[in-house]
Amino acid sequence: MARNEHDEPSEDLVETARREKSERRNPFARIVLFLRQVVGELRKVVTPTRQELLRYTGVVLVFVLIMMGIVWVLDKGFGWAIIYVFGTPE
Repeated sequence: MARNEHDEPSEDLVETARREKSERRNPFARIVLFLRQVVGELRKVVTPTRQELLRYTGVVLVFVLIMMGIVWVLDKGFGWAIIYVFGTPE
């Protein structure tokens, strides 16, 4: 379900797609229709402000650092368990 009107395809776009579908077009016309629809969807994209972009980047970096820490701890733990079970290599 769409959250707001910007998430829903415009009525013109839907009508054009239905009309084009009913008419059997050649491959080039279908490519042009596809590109028009892509441009229509790209116009709906909202770019974040600089502050939002920095905040999102910070959140991603913190998440990656936390995940690296978890993987490091698991790696050391499994390494210790393997040495404990099988002993050290001779």
